[in-house]
Amino acid sequence: MTRFKLILQQLSKRQACKLQEWVLIMRIDQGHSMNYHYRSNDAGLVVEVEAPARLHLGFLDLHGGLGRKFGSIGLTIDSLATRLRATKSNDITANGPAAQRAFTVAKQYLKANGLKGGVDIKLLQSIPDHVGLGSGTQMALAVGTAIERLYGGDRDSSSIAHSLNRGKRSGIGIGAFDQGGFILDCGRGEDDAIPPVPIRLEFPPAWRILLLFDSRGQGLHGKAEVGAFNELPQFPEQSAAQLCRLAMMQVVPGVMEAHLEPFSRAIGEIQQVVGDHFASAQGGRFTSPMISAALTWLAEQGFKGVGQSSWGPTGFVLLEGQTQANSVERELKRRFGELASFRCQQVAARNVGAEVRLLQQPTRLINQKRAR
Repeated sequence: MTRFKLILQQLSKRQACKLQEWVLIMRIDQGHSMNYHYRSNDAGLVVEVEAPARLHLGFLDLHGGLGRKFGSIGLTIDSLATRLRATKSNDITANGPAAQRAFTVAKQYLKANGLKGGVDIKLLQSIPDHVGLGSGTQMALAVGTAIERLYGGDRDSSSIAHSLNRGKRSGIGIGAFDQGGFILDCGRGEDDAIPPVPIRLEFPPAWRILLLFDSRGQGLHGKAEVGAFNELPQFPEQSAAQLCRLAMMQVVPGVMEAHLEPFSRAIGEIQQVVGDHFASAQGGRFTSPMISAALTWLAEQGFKGVGQSSWGPTGFVLLEGQTQANSVERELKRRFGELASFRCQQVAARNVGAEVRLLQQPTRLINQKRAR
């Protein structure tokens, strides 16, 4: 790494005369956040972050009798992500999809960490809000990471999440940002630490997930979500034991050995148990009646791995590959496509975490901005 830094320093010196833009691409991998920071003229540094969406496939222990509660199963997915570009500024500004949320996060992060100054954020893409795909945590981590890199900090994703009050119940959003792939966390303990992620696996790349969207509604979030958790009945200890058994004896080995049938069957059972427990808060096993009807039809056709991500309303079905996904999507569109709010999207797993790029603007462009 020392030799690499020397090379970067040489590039930086040549850049002033050649007006050359260069890019560092670093992936956050194997649970370790990026720990090298290219530092030069602050006015010229641009940070780009791409934070992937995730599916929350179910909780394992909502009883909490062993001193830990929740425990989540998650999967990082491709095609849907929050992408932004950030530069230092005197003020806080944000433009693009979900700009208000990005502005709020930036303001909170700068204040929480005592950073003087601002940031200009341009959002190129955002995960849809409050549909069960982890938009809040990914936005928080993307904005927080960008600010950290701009201001020369070295906080990791867990520290960033903690300062923004993310990861209170689940660690899979942070795990998706750090590592991607299939993730299982072991729940929250008695303190407020981020739930640790002891299991992270490569998800079979050939498998497909067909997402089912209902554009008419959103899942519970904010104060309504907190209230729902507080009002839920006690979760049976025996059910928690069964879900943990399913996770360790079918879900995890199913991913490791690329056996879809036991993996799908176990996910489907976990979804039924957890969905029924949340039924009083979300109006049924699944939030959206239309998505519920589609998932019921899929189950009747023999598909075991059906369910809802987080509070929904986004539903999903696990499939063996592209050909099967194409066939199921065509049939779902034929049966439910006349409903304007219904939409399908095929995705695969994303087995890498967030991508962070450090860009150095050409000196000529910086001077042009100052002249204005």
